Amino acid sequence: MIAQMTSDTTRDMDHALTLTRQIDASATAVWQCWTQADLLVQWFAPKPVQTIHAEVDPTPGGCFDTTMLVPDTGEMTARGCVLLADPGRQLTITNMMTAGFQPVQHAGDDHSFPYVIDLTMHPDAGGCRYDVRILHADAAGAARHRAMGFDTGWGTATDQLAALAATLDL
Repeated sequence: MIAQMTSDTTRDMDHALTLTRQIDASATAVWQCWTQADLLVQWFAPKPVQTIHAEVDPTPGGCFDTTMLVPDTGEMTARGCVLLADPGRQLTITNMMTAGFQPVQHAGDDHSFPYVIDLTMHPDAGGCRYDVRILHADAAGAARHRAMGFDTGWGTATDQLAALAATLDL
């Protein structure tokens, strides 16, 4: 018997947040901004939030850990795991595991919800198309993420990413 895969687009619309941008930098430069810790800390959080630490091992099972300093809140650390790494094309990470594919539990508070971030970079004339798709375990997690400022936060961070990537000589 051959199993056939299907996609539940209704569920995906309830559980996913997306962002697409044209970036005037190469897909390789965007990849480096995501996978080199010294570059990631420069753009990853929308100002005035600062990323004060990043550790990235862009290989399947590698870590994707960040610490941000949030005004009036303090430090927020996120630990994750790289699921897929195709240099210059795709990076998929999750907070449902840490390095080495170690599963984690989430506290269930407003700032802790399981997700998978799937980033793709598509080279084209003058730069690349950058697609972000964040899948949440349920519609409530997607709603919490949107309420935390997904559109503004990810939009601002993407602008910062694009500006930095455009400065890289690749």
